[in-house]
Amino acid sequence: MDEEVTLRPCDLADVDDLYEYASDDKVSAWCRWDTYTNKEDLLNYMKTCMIPHPWMRVICYRGRPVGSISVTPYTGADRCRAELGYVLASQYWGKGIATKAVKLTLETVFKDLKDLERVEALVDVENFGSQKVLEKSGFTKDGVLRRFSIHKGMVRDRILYSFISTDPLV
Repeated sequence: MDEEVTLRPCDLADVDDLYEYASDDKVSAWCRWDTYTNKEDLLNYMKTCMIPHPWMRVICYRGRPVGSISVTPYTGADRCRAELGYVLASQYWGKGIATKAVKLTLETVFKDLKDLERVEALVDVENFGSQKVLEKSGFTKDGVLRRFSIHKGMVRDRILYSFISTDPLV
């Protein structure tokens, strides 16, 4: 499995593969974005958000894009931390692919992003699969943030997870 999961920068040629999961209601149920209904909107999102993002990679399984993962750094006094986000095509859930992608990300992101010491992830309290991914990847559950955000029209609780760099900058 280890060599079968790789990360690479996003390319516009990935639109067909990414559309497979971006158009899946099971996948978008946990995401901030709504299910894509056409490739043109996804291509626009790729051009304006994915490709220029400071740290976003496509998750590939056996060379084929099956998801994406990002680390979004905060700025100013909070530049020592960043938020992790990931999405994976539903047919690949439960196979260790997301866990491997998160681990690969943690191997490089602390070197890639200056001043980064903490990676955080916010997970819906009912998204048990994503909770398992983070726990298997070495994240610590910091606590539950009650009534933290509105998701798909409902106020939701979130669990805050964190991973601290093993090479502190201070």
